[in-house]
Amino acid sequence: MPVPTPHIAAKVGDFAKTVLMPGDPLRSKWIAETFLENPVLVNDVRGVQGYTGTWKGVPVSVMASGMGIPSIGIYSWELFNFFEVDNIIRVGSAGALHDDLNLMDVVAGQGACTDSNFAHQFNINGTFAPICDFTLLSKAVEAAKDNGVDLHVGNVLSADNFYNDGNDGPEQWKKMGVLAVEMEAAGLYMNAARAGKRALGIFTISDHFYKPEELTSAERQSSMRQMITIALDTAVKMAQL
Repeated sequence: MPVPTPHIAAKVGDFAKTVLMPGDPLRSKWIAETFLENPVLVNDVRGVQGYTGTWKGVPVSVMASGMGIPSIGIYSWELFNFFEVDNIIRVGSAGALHDDLNLMDVVAGQGACTDSNFAHQFNINGTFAPICDFTLLSKAVEAAKDNGVDLHVGNVLSADNFYNDGNDGPEQWKKMGVLAVEMEAAGLYMNAARAGKRALGIFTISDHFYKPEELTSAERQSSMRQMITIALDTAVKMAQL
């Protein structure tokens, strides 16, 4: 596919080797303006804002993915395959299932279960298990320790539906040890596997399925500094390999 693509109006080289990928375009803008030095807008097609700047002297990009696996499937595929991006770190919110998780806790998705049919396109004669890249995960664990953050590592669920009909589906995933629910990581992990690249999902707990508490939309957008700092420091560690 020629560059620019229908979804990303940038040139090869406009993106750093590591891209942070929140779902919300406004969160992408907030991350760039709050954390990056000299951020430059490199994409704004359909309002999906992408920026490149530096963090601790290392080039880092941030671009939104939109909501759901189909959306992150488009943007991550193009970044990996057409813009020479090597690492994508999803930074988003998640709803907790595990009893020991609380609001603002940070979770890394070692694996990403899903109820999506996204893997069907790869014509695999079996069930593919989407997992993150171990090097990215190990560097994120180091970065969390450096920042004094207790990073919870385990399985997450990438669900196709935000709303459900009140069935006991979440309870069944909880019984299997799944920590939290989000909507994108499994698709990202599959695209990374197919492209031979690296991916990781890091999440801030914004609500809990079994506790009456949740962050406001404003807090979701701008109160996730620990998660963002871990992701940015992970990008620095990857550049030092």
